[in-house]
Amino acid sequence: MLTDFPGRELGLLPHLASRRQFLARSSAGFGLAALAGILGRQIATAGVATATQPQAKRVIFLFMSGGVSHVDSFDPKPALVTHAGKPLPGPIERTQFNQNGLIMPAQWEFRPRGECGTEISELFPEMAKHADKLAVVRSMTAKFSEHAQGNLFMHTGFPFLGFPSAGAWAVYGLGRECDELPGYVVLKSGDAGVPHGGVACFGNGFLPSDTQASMLACDADPALRNIRPWEPADRQRRRLDYLATLNRGFGAEAAAADAIEAAIRNHETAFHMQAAVPALTDISGETEATKQLYGLDAKDPKQAAYARQCLLARRLVERGVRFVELSCLAYNIGGGNGANPWDQHGEVRKGHEAMARQVDQPIAALLADLDERGLLDDTLVVWAGEFGRTPFSQGSNGRDHNPMGFSIWMAGGGMKGGTVLGSTDEFGYRAVEDVTTVYDLWATVLHQLGIDHEDLTFRHGGRDMRLTDVHGNVMKKIIA
Repeated sequence: MLTDFPGRELGLLPHLASRRQFLARSSAGFGLAALAGILGRQIATAGVATATQPQAKRVIFLFMSGGVSHVDSFDPKPALVTHAGKPLPGPIERTQFNQNGLIMPAQWEFRPRGECGTEISELFPEMAKHADKLAVVRSMTAKFSEHAQGNLFMHTGFPFLGFPSAGAWAVYGLGRECDELPGYVVLKSGDAGVPHGGVACFGNGFLPSDTQASMLACDADPALRNIRPWEPADRQRRRLDYLATLNRGFGAEAAAADAIEAAIRNHETAFHMQAAVPALTDISGETEATKQLYGLDAKDPKQAAYARQCLLARRLVERGVRFVELSCLAYNIGGGNGANPWDQHGEVRKGHEAMARQVDQPIAALLADLDERGLLDDTLVVWAGEFGRTPFSQGSNGRDHNPMGFSIWMAGGGMKGGTVLGSTDEFGYRAVEDVTTVYDLWATVLHQLGIDHEDLTFRHGGRDMRLTDVHGNVMKKIIA
């Protein structure tokens, strides 16, 4: 009978077993842990074929929930001015609200930017200064014009619940660089809502639980509930070690041994996060120049909140976090709300102007800061919403959803800056040249991370599942 065990002083009961059973169960778990330590984090990529030498180690996803109007931002269409106030020629697909009006010109002037000459509108004057860093895709398409399905599709490649997000796939495929923080972090501020589709947009689906996102409230203290320790670290350490021993013993007999190992890894990460998260969110060591660069002193509190997210995104990738996503805040203008702040079905000029003011300077600062610190070379920045907006009005001054052709951009991480891929028709309604899909986007992101998207699979429901389903082509024209 066991007379001493790691949990005795914690008031826990031992897992009764013979000496042989105990050694067999615990040694299996400790052996795996030792092997992982010997081989390093590369063990996470076993069985995943590399597409090429990775050009990016991590991703920052600037998600513009609600759908930015591409014809007002990154896709100049002079025909909208020429034909303003006329019906759009040709057939019009049913839109979300089907209140289709007449052609409405861009609300901001476009002009060439940088040495590359990429045309970007005055909606994003600060981002435009980094045109030579941007690979703009003007021919992106999606399959869904409704927010919940569109958001799930953009994040997971499927319009339904239960599938892993791109961030979870990245962590599953590459493992974590950092032991003290999760591999996948979603940043939120103030009243920023979870996009329609819910937290499943950031979920792990059928992948191991330690690949799902952890959400940090950037302007809250603490940024994560229950992050402050309630007992001394040495006592926690003994408790965790004892629970790990019991769990691995159970896992040796259970069908879901991998899930138990993932839970143990989650416990370990949570233990380290008690010190790592407060250190991450304490920006007192940042220079005043850096804080001003991002706009933490902005008069608009929502702009200041998003600026803090961008600064923390840089601090996260500095620490080796694999995938970081940011969240916009809403002004409740023209239909834009907490879940879909860019969703201006009315007052598109007023609503987009407020949203652009919130994100423009912080994102430009993020690009500049990453570049100056040498982090942009191996950090891939992705800017996208779930769809674009119609070239004709909804009502008098709004725009409805348009998934048939819209713009995104990528920067850093081996992308060819100062380039443009694809185009929409003369009115910006449908993609017509080098048509790209959400599957292509994630195939390209994985390629830059050094993974062949066709080989990154997980057996589920009798099928080898992929982020890109059975689709996807790497956008080679915009890769350096």
